[in-house]
Amino acid sequence: MTGPPNPRSALERGFLLILLVSSTFAFAWLVGPFAGAILWGVIAAILFAPLNAALLHHAPGRTNLAAAITLMAVIAVAVVPAILLGAALLSQAAATYGSLQSGEIDFARGFASAEQHLPVAVRGWLADLGLGDFTLVRERIAHAFASSIQPLAGRALDIGQWALAFFLSLGVMLYLTFFLLRDSARIIDRIESCLPLPPDQRSLLTMRFVAVVRATIKGSLIVAVLQGLTGGLAFWMLGIGGALLWGVAMGIFSLFPAIGTAFIWVPVTVWLLLTGDLWRGSALFLLGFFIVSSVDNVVRPILVGRDAQMPDYVVLIATLGGFELMGFNGFVIGPVIAALFMAVWDIFRDTRPAA
Repeated sequence: MTGPPNPRSALERGFLLILLVSSTFAFAWLVGPFAGAILWGVIAAILFAPLNAALLHHAPGRTNLAAAITLMAVIAVAVVPAILLGAALLSQAAATYGSLQSGEIDFARGFASAEQHLPVAVRGWLADLGLGDFTLVRERIAHAFASSIQPLAGRALDIGQWALAFFLSLGVMLYLTFFLLRDSARIIDRIESCLPLPPDQRSLLTMRFVAVVRATIKGSLIVAVLQGLTGGLAFWMLGIGGALLWGVAMGIFSLFPAIGTAFIWVPVTVWLLLTGDLWRGSALFLLGFFIVSSVDNVVRPILVGRDAQMPDYVVLIATLGGFELMGFNGFVIGPVIAALFMAVWDIFRDTRPAA
């Protein structure tokens, strides 16, 4: 027979639980300024873990050497291209802003050309919607564009402070990535030992979660790069200004599955057609519809795999929710949370006793 519960033991356990929760929240608050660096360090460690494992296979016990070589690969494959792209992007953004200031890019002239090419029936339909006065529409759009570009120009003065914060976060990310790669087995064992689950379920949860996260992130990032590259090349081949800016924008919007890149190339196509540039408008529509948009349907299933692939509607809702709550990092955190959600439910289904 078991005796009555020990009040002292219950009090000690309750105090320990309160201390655990409070210290966890305090630590999360402490590292909050580097949340993005920590997130991308974890992602880099997960994505490059197979390379680190392969190096350890050829050099058993050389954990420091394997982690260092893998970190060099992370820098060469991801960090250096991202910095070069960012520098080119800033240069092109500055050139585009200069063209707007000098009047080389004139939206008013474009609207006037579009107005001339609109059929009479379309003009009547726009007039019924209250959009018949194109002069007023031009003024409103020009004012809105000027209002949105002004804060960006003001923030350019803080470029030094932004660069310092960026390289500090980059250093934290690379430093963390090295230790995550070197001590990955020990860290995973420690996390598993803290989970109040049977050993088989702990291992299954960890493996399933890492596999789904790796497949989801790898698929999203590579598809974003490919769609941004093909979209930017399409704009460049057609002689559309700011091809790099458009390509980066399509790469970012491609993180929204199915409808992402269309947010960029469809309005530009409509603009070209309305301004009378029928050849380039038609060519951009064909390239966008048959090449840029189809990259997602062709490449993502190959990279993600059918077992780890999440439905597009789950990815879309998770991405939108993550972006709304956490900004750019939400593009990654949203699908990761969704991956964890689906992995846990799959394990619950597979391990539930038969009725």
